[in-house]
Parts: sequence; structure tokens; C-alpha cells
Amino acid sequence: MPIKYQYAPELQEKANEISKLLFPHIKTENVGFLRSYGSSSRRTIARCHALGKVMQMAMKTDAFYTIEFISERFDKMSKEEQIKVIIHELMHIPKSFGGGFKHHDWVTDTNINKIYDRYMQLKAQENKFNNNGTQNKSWW
Repeated sequence: MPIKYQYAPELQEKANEISKLLFPHIKTENVGFLRSYGSSSRRTIARCHALGKVMQMAMKTDAFYTIEFISERFDKMSKEEQIKVIIHELMHIPKSFGGGFKHHDWVTDTNINKIYDRYMQLKAQENKFNNNGTQNKSWW
């Protein structure tokens, strides 16, 4: 069975929010988010793909990244774990935003957890009250 892909606008929205707070170098308009169905990979939850320099030059375009979430695994995770996976994948995108990757010597569980904790602090401050002075409730 071939892999099927579907746009994931709710994940794009969450990643845009995370990027705004933690990764301002990420040009969110140049990052796509997809769910895949039918992957034969055994342990992969998500993966980050990049349009490399040679393709950028040939296509006369800027860098573009796609983050793919393996639906069969990702969708079963808790919201906390899903956010950590999104953070993990965003951490692979370097500050140069040029089509390269940061590797797993940087994208470690320790660093992911530190960034997740910072995200939760910032989110708590931001979401404590909305413009009406009432508590903001999000499904995330």
C-alpha cells in the first residue's frame, strides 16, 4: 500500500505558535505540515524534510521544509508528547534557514525538555487571560 499524505493545518497552526515563541528564525510560510498514512517505518513518529540548496537554485526558490507526522504513531500520543515531537522537528531547522539540518547531537531529549518547559512557561503567561479578561481554554 503506498503512503498517503494529507495536509495538517492544525499542526501547522500549533507549530506556528511554537515558532513565534521559541524559534523566530523559522519562516513559517516556508514550512509545510503533513500527516502520512501507511508508512512502513517502525519507530519513526515524525520526520523533517528539506529542499536542498541544489534544488533551491535549480528551482530559483527559497528554502522550504516539510514536517511529516506518521499518523499511526503521532495521533495516539498525548498532547504533551505531540508538542514535544513538534518541538523536536522544529529544532532540526537551523538558524540559517537555508535547507540544512541540525543533527541529533543538538536535538536531544534533554534539550527538547528544556525547550518544552520554556514553551509551557511562555504559553501560561500568554494564555492566562485573553483580551476579555476571561480564561482562555484551548484544546492544546
